[in-house]
Amino acid sequence: MTSFKDRIIRAAKLDVNLYEEVEADKGALGQAMGVVILSSIAAGVGSSGVGGFVGILVGTIGALIGWYVWAYLAYFIGTKFFPEPQTKADHGELLRTVGFASSPGLIRVLGIIPGLRGIVFLFASIWMLVAMVIAVKQALDYRSTLRAVGVCMIGWVIQIIIIMLLFSILGGAVKPV
Repeated sequence: MTSFKDRIIRAAKLDVNLYEEVEADKGALGQAMGVVILSSIAAGVGSSGVGGFVGILVGTIGALIGWYVWAYLAYFIGTKFFPEPQTKADHGELLRTVGFASSPGLIRVLGIIPGLRGIVFLFASIWMLVAMVIAVKQALDYRSTLRAVGVCMIGWVIQIIIIMLLFSILGGAVKPV
């Protein structure tokens, strides 16, 4: 079994073979969840001046929910609306590959350095998006990178709409002190 640390590094290096490996390894779901948790904690620590411990906790829970929703959206969009002839995938394959695509987010911990938060978070976001495209392409057995980009973009827009709806519903219920 490949070590967890090695898989994180390979995922961050955008190693296509790693994404194929975790796609096929049904036992890697716990590791994928671990990457999502570590990445969200890194983001919380990197922006600790904003939300403190509660922010880290809420961010971690939100990241886990977002990971699950994102993987399902990518699975649904990619297999139902944009499949290629060889596309065969299940939700677990997307959960595992998309989870490891969060690996570059570990650098967000560097946002704790004064003056670097914005650039670190921007760089991490772009890196994670590229990893996501690779993860989707491998999990859905696409030959076309452009198709994987399309699935990611459509999924991203849908997820943003869902988040905005949730914030408008829940945000209206929470009154500032």
